[in-house]
Amino acid sequence: MTRRRVVNGPRVRRAVQLVFLVLFFALLVLARPRPGVDPSPLLHAFFHFDPLILVSTWLAAHAVPAAALLSLVVIGMTIVLGRVFCGWVCPLGTIHALASRLFHGRPRKPKRPDHWSRWQLAKYYLLVAFLAMAALGGHWVAIFDPLVLLYRTTTVALLPGLQWAVEEGSTAVWQTDPGIGPMRLNSVTNPVYELTRDHVFVVPDQAFLGAGWIAAVFVVTLALNAFRRRFWCRYLCPLGALLGLFAWRPLLRRKTRPETCNQCDLCGMACHGAAAAAPGDGWRAAECLGCLNCTDSCARQSLRFGPAGPWKRAAAEERLGLSRRAALGAAAGGVAALALVRANPQSRGRQNHPRLIRPPGSRPERQFLERCTACGLCMKVCPTGGLQPAIAEAGLEGLWTPRLVPKIGYCDYTCNLCGQVCPTEAIQSLTVEAKNATKIGLACFDTTRCIPYAYARDCMVCEEHCPIPDKAIYVVEVEVEDRQGNKKTVKQPHVDPDLCIGCGVCEHVCPYRDRPAIRVTSSNESRNPDNQPILAELDWDDPY
Repeated sequence: MTRRRVVNGPRVRRAVQLVFLVLFFALLVLARPRPGVDPSPLLHAFFHFDPLILVSTWLAAHAVPAAALLSLVVIGMTIVLGRVFCGWVCPLGTIHALASRLFHGRPRKPKRPDHWSRWQLAKYYLLVAFLAMAALGGHWVAIFDPLVLLYRTTTVALLPGLQWAVEEGSTAVWQTDPGIGPMRLNSVTNPVYELTRDHVFVVPDQAFLGAGWIAAVFVVTLALNAFRRRFWCRYLCPLGALLGLFAWRPLLRRKTRPETCNQCDLCGMACHGAAAAAPGDGWRAAECLGCLNCTDSCARQSLRFGPAGPWKRAAAEERLGLSRRAALGAAAGGVAALALVRANPQSRGRQNHPRLIRPPGSRPERQFLERCTACGLCMKVCPTGGLQPAIAEAGLEGLWTPRLVPKIGYCDYTCNLCGQVCPTEAIQSLTVEAKNATKIGLACFDTTRCIPYAYARDCMVCEEHCPIPDKAIYVVEVEVEDRQGNKKTVKQPHVDPDLCIGCGVCEHVCPYRDRPAIRVTSSNESRNPDNQPILAELDWDDPY
């Protein structure tokens, strides 16, 4: 006779997963810029509970924010309960579970047994390679962190795509709605448009460079679930590998009753993580996601999870099975990959890319790359949409890290949100006053295109919009002669390099929409003493 179940474990797990998934997206939506309101520290709570960000940042930068120590809670939970973060909390893991169910149907009705494979060790070797890179200052592992990957994809690709669909759809309905008598379809679409405009998107028509590539990476990881359930979690996830190292001998372990187990392998068929090497026994704690599908699928109640002392060693078939030679090879591969990534003049500090304008408060480039995870949180809160993912401007090592693109959006003179929300302090938090004294670039005129220079006609747009109280752009009246020989006075603008902070407002408002006649480059940025073309003026009365 079997015992009656009181609690359905998988249903409880799915409810918890849904709560954390909703919380993740709710915090992402709440990260919208709101004038006069400081962002809540809860906006980057998920990142502070991420052990991979803690370990990789500490290895790369030798320092971490105090809040990142909250990830020790997850490590402690993993030591006790196993990889329950992957199976119950991780929002990307939940999305992969949903995709797996879409491709393979209900977990109790898979097409074939799904046992552990040595290919699942690949994620551990990838982790070793990435951590070797981090130890030498390469923070690239964070790009593949599941929380970072999902946040960046949602910020850069999914939300802007949804915004476009809502705005264009509402406009189309408003323009073409024929109505049925007094009823109009736009009476439904307009409230939706206004609600999302004011409380979800905020930045009008927001779009990001390289969004297609970021979305493509995400789509590929989802499509791999058609080949194996939760493919990312089993074979590639670096955070899952790190937690697997802590979960190889947890205090809560699966136990089998051999007297009732008939080796039907229903547990192996339902397992999300392919944690069993054979029917019944051979359970690998490091691969178990704690989904509880195995105990729920066993009709004989032959499986249960119970406490086990840390001194109890795992059986030979339950150990990780990592090869020292392969681990050393992975570490060497990581070092070699970092050497190739840095095999260009820019990464070695011999070249400063003119369009690599970092947000105010950014650390010197090497320190910045040692901390930045390319999560996209700073881009999400930018009220003008000017912060964009770097593609080639920062080299391969700086892929998808933030940079200012003035043509798309400028750095608001009264805003300091990017530094307040950065989870790793790659962008330091500055007061508005300190931020306004920080130079991120320098504006310069292209006199072959600037209207007062090239066409002898007045244009004061850049000077009028300059936010500096004393105006970094000033005008000089010059007498010119037109083609008929008539003389007239034209006001030609100039940039004061001592006042210009490189905010990009002038470039953003320039009448030229293809290539502005005034452009901001990274020259004169405060964080880089080697990129200072404007030398301090000498006092010729000083005898020394």
